[in-house]
Amino acid sequence: MSNRSRRTFLKNSVSGLGAAWLASNWPGILAAQEHAQQMAAQNFPTQFAFFTPEQAAEIAAMASAIIPTDDTPGAREAGCVYFIDSGLTSFLHDSQALYTQGIKDLQAKTQELFPSAGKFSELTSAQQVQALTAIEKTPFFTAVRNHTVIGMFASPKHGGNQDAIGWKLIGFEDTMNFKAPFGYYDAASNSRG
Repeated sequence: MSNRSRRTFLKNSVSGLGAAWLASNWPGILAAQEHAQQMAAQNFPTQFAFFTPEQAAEIAAMASAIIPTDDTPGAREAGCVYFIDSGLTSFLHDSQALYTQGIKDLQAKTQELFPSAGKFSELTSAQQVQALTAIEKTPFFTAVRNHTVIGMFASPKHGGNQDAIGWKLIGFEDTMNFKAPFGYYDAASNSRG
C-alpha cells in the first residue's frame, strides 16, 4: 500500500469515528491511554489486564494487519494491544464478551481456511489478510479495527500513539495552539434565534 493511500485510509478511519462516542467515552479513553503509557514505560511487559498472553498475541497480530509496519511504524510500535487491553477493563467493558467470542471465532476461521495452521498470529501476512477479509463484516472485526485506530492516534502523553507515530503518519503537528473553528462555540450566533 502506498504512503498516500495509507494516509488516506488512516485519515478516513479517524474521521469515521463518531464525535458523540468519543465525547461520551473520553474519561475511559484517557484511563486506557494512561495504562498504555505505563505499559510502554515498562517496555511493553507481557502482563495484561484483560487478555491472556495468547489472546493478546492474536489481537496484536490483528492490529498489526490493520495498521501494518512497512516503511513507517504501525500498530505494533504504537502499542495498540495495550490500549485495547486496558480499555476492555474500563470504557470498553461491554465489549469483553465480543472480544472473547471473537478470538474464538477468529481461531475457527483460521482453522477452516488453513487447517494446518496453529493460530492466527502464526500465519503469514498474506494468510492473515485472507482470514481477516473473511471476517471483516463481523462486529468483532469492526471493534478491533476501531479500537486499533483509536490506540494509534491517541495522545502520546497518555500512552497511545507512542512517539507520535500516528500523528506523523497523517501530518498532524500538535502545537497546542488551536484556533477557531476548532472547538469554537459561537454563543452569539446561536442566541439570534
